Amino acid sequence: MTRQQTDAVFSSIVTCYFLPVTLLFERKEKDRSGGNRTRDCVLIRHTPYHLATDLYCTFMSRTYTARYVFPVSGPPLANGTVTVRDDRIEAVLTHGERIADVDFGNAAIIPGLVNPHTHLDLSGARGLIPPTDPNHFTDWLRGVIAYRRTRTAEQVQANIRDGLAECLRHGTTLIGDITSGGVSYPAIARAFVRAVLFWEVIGLSEDKYNATLSEIGATIGGSWDPDAPPGIYPATPSCRWATSPHAPYSANHDCARGQLYLGNAAIHFAESPAEIELLASKTGPFVDFLKQLGVWNASAFTAGLRDFFVAYPKAAPPILYVHCNYLPTDAPLAPAHTIVYCPRTHAAFGHPPHPFREFLARGVRVCLGTDSLASNPDLDILSEARFVRLRYPDFPVDQLLRMVTLSGAESLGWADETGSLEAGKSADFVVVPLPNADAPDPHELLLADHAGERCTMFRGQWRSAP
Repeated sequence: MTRQQTDAVFSSIVTCYFLPVTLLFERKEKDRSGGNRTRDCVLIRHTPYHLATDLYCTFMSRTYTARYVFPVSGPPLANGTVTVRDDRIEAVLTHGERIADVDFGNAAIIPGLVNPHTHLDLSGARGLIPPTDPNHFTDWLRGVIAYRRTRTAEQVQANIRDGLAECLRHGTTLIGDITSGGVSYPAIARAFVRAVLFWEVIGLSEDKYNATLSEIGATIGGSWDPDAPPGIYPATPSCRWATSPHAPYSANHDCARGQLYLGNAAIHFAESPAEIELLASKTGPFVDFLKQLGVWNASAFTAGLRDFFVAYPKAAPPILYVHCNYLPTDAPLAPAHTIVYCPRTHAAFGHPPHPFREFLARGVRVCLGTDSLASNPDLDILSEARFVRLRYPDFPVDQLLRMVTLSGAESLGWADETGSLEAGKSADFVVVPLPNADAPDPHELLLADHAGERCTMFRGQWRSAP
């Protein structure tokens, strides 16, 4: 019996015995020539019908093709194929090596997108806290603090769910979220996504800082300390914990540097001119800002800018330096360190051109993030890459795709599992519509500002219908 006959028989069995959960539908779409075509698709829904999907995925592989497949770990494949079995990628092949079961037509198949820097709890702040110019950054921070003080716990959870849904809709399959008090865990731990949750630590006094660390230990339990009892927010196979000493103006320097040294941490860094002045001379707008909040503590500021790049050879990823808008290009970053550049947030504040190109030329890992909806119009990480493409048309387009996929996965410690289309990795990919055009480099088509609904597969299951 041929493979096609075997697949047909099994499809018949699944359709007959799981008819309530098997949907055969026709999808009309434009082909590359502009004409119409119709294709049949079989969608087997999960929850509460996992059995049908499990049987289907265990005994059958499915092969997908599109105009271009972008493995990221290798060059684009025109009409290439991606074969999925169970929750793994079985093969990524060139055109003609394997017959496709599903053809997405004029579209790209790319790895699941990675957004390493979000604040999902601020997803209700879209348009409410306009970014200032760089020299009035502390005024914007006052707006963020005032906004947070108005939110109830229920509103915060609703905002997190909304922000998470937006990330998933755009094709994100791995998220790094800064979470105050661990509040994003209930939504993210149940979601069809991978995540690293960075518990935000704020405190200029050592006592306050260490009190937050104790709270973390009590909440996540054995995920933090193997000898501790189970916590209410334990790590899961798809949701890991890390810490975020918030910033050099809000976290005790000795404590923050200790956590960065050990790894598994993220810090907002070199974000504004006022922060650079504070680190250099303990003067400037942040002094008044912190005094007005009643938390000024001169003894907490023991480190200069370069002192934050501590490097323990065995430090565990992630070690993220977020923003770095004013970071000198000769800053002593170690191979384990990553800069997270948030392009549209950077532009919204009117900062000078970001030094990401200089850092990449040095061999420093740089990936892109969205930041929050308090400073960004949406949570679409691919739109960040498209924005950079418009601003820097001479920047290598293949590098931009890497910065929202594999580089992000490397930065968060998930690159063995996701971030590129390779045999053995998790079957995480996004189908992105392409324009009806041609380009010398197919990356140009992917990064063109083109509308269209994306479809996302995560761990071998469709998160949204193709």
